[in-house]
Formats: sequence, C-alpha cells, structure tokens
Amino acid sequence: MPEEISPYVFIYLKSFFIGIVQGFTEFLPISSTAHLKVVPHFLGWNDPGASFSASLQLGSAVAIICYFRNQISLIIDSFFSIFIHRNVFKDDNTRLATYIFVASIPLCIFGFLIKLYWPNYSDSNFRGLFSIAITSIFMALLLALAEIYGNRKKLFNDINLKDIILLGLAQSLAVFPGISRSGITLTSALFSGVERKTAARLSFLVGIPAISISGLIELFTLFRSLSVIDILPIIIGIISSFFSSLFAIDLFLRFLAKNNTLPFVYYRLAFGIFILSTL
Repeated sequence: MPEEISPYVFIYLKSFFIGIVQGFTEFLPISSTAHLKVVPHFLGWNDPGASFSASLQLGSAVAIICYFRNQISLIIDSFFSIFIHRNVFKDDNTRLATYIFVASIPLCIFGFLIKLYWPNYSDSNFRGLFSIAITSIFMALLLALAEIYGNRKKLFNDINLKDIILLGLAQSLAVFPGISRSGITLTSALFSGVERKTAARLSFLVGIPAISISGLIELFTLFRSLSVIDILPIIIGIISSFFSSLFAIDLFLRFLAKNNTLPFVYYRLAFGIFILSTL
C-alpha cells in the first residue's frame, strides 16, 4: 500500500474495486464468487471472506430489480394473485412468478442445510484455488456442450415446469465457488432447448430471490459483529456492485442477441488453467 494513502482510504478503494468485480461477474457465466476469491489473492490482498462477498450481492439484486422493474412489478402482482385466484398459469406473468418460486426452492434448502450442518464451509477446500480452477474448467466444458447440443428453439411460452425444476436443481449447485449461478442456470436452460437471450433473462429473474436472501442474511450477520466504521466499506462495495451489475446485465443481453456463449467458455478454460499454473 502506498505510504501516502491512509489505511481507511485504501480499505474504501479496495471495497469499491471488489464491488465492481462482484457486479460485473455476477450475471456473466464466469462465477462472481470465484473472482472474488481469486482476484484479491493475485493482488496480494486478504480474502474478503464469504460473508462480505455474499453481502455485495445485494447491489446486484437491486440492479436486476431496477433493470427489469416493470416486469418484476407485474410478476409480484401475479405472484399474489396465485394465492387469491388459485390460478397458477393464468398468464405469462403468473407462470413466471411460479417458475421463479419453484426454481428458488432447491437452492434455499441446500443453502440452509449447509449453513446448519456445515458451519465452517466457507473455510473448506471447496473455496480453495485448486477447487475453483477445476470447477471453472468443468463448467466451461459443460457450457460448451450446452451451446453445441442445445437446439435453442424454445421461447418463454414453450418453457415447461420440468425445465424449471431442472434449472432450480442446477442453481442449487451455485453454493460451490466456480460453478457460477448465472452460468449453471444458463447452461441448464440451453440444454433444455431455450433460446439464448430468453435463457439469460430467465437466469437473471430466477436468481433474484437467491441473491437477495443470501445477501441479506450475510449482511445481517456482519452488521451484528462490526462497528459503523467497519460497515462503511461494505456499503461502498454494495453501491459499486449495483452500478457494475447494471452495466453487465445490459452488456450480456446485447451480446447474446447476436453472439453465442463460446467466448465465455474460452475465458473459463483460460481462467482455470491460469490458476492451476500458479499453484
């Protein structure tokens, strides 16, 4: 750290940068959790920790809510109408509300069980660099297979409950760093034959409950143990995560409108191989 920069300023700048990394990688199929572990390591910084990293997801959650605010407003109204009118598939919005709810169940259950029965998970080998590298390479190959063999003919109206259940089960694996929540849900949707941009939008919307709940739980945990001064870097990280998430969402949707996902396959392969070469 340069001598002319005070320790507090450096902490704030570091939190701002880590927030940018989180936001930019959250919605790309490259694993934000892996990058929040790997980038600080190669910059010579301390591991920000699982709780801090998860808290930054709140910025991403707010970003996606803002980006799809009109559609989400309709989805929320439709979600409550399901219980009032007991008509799950009345229209596209009630279907989407049902799909988001169903797809969120496996990850919430899996995450709760890990929190309950594996309290030291954040310090386990699953968050180590070797594990992240292998997982990144494996997910690159899986995404490549989905890109090659998925017929990409389904639009939203063609998606069925079976597709959503598979997507939800796939999303539950995102608790492991390197998997990438957006990457595994996108891969699942492509394997189910969903068109790329539709698959990406579905991946974004389905992730809102999981990202929000995880971020709120970890932020609450941190708030109970930190002082006001210690909380400020988290707030800075959440804000920078919000803006970089907005940019990443728009960039990714525009990209998929004209391109396939193979560049992300190549990136993940290179990312994993680079980590292995430095161990």
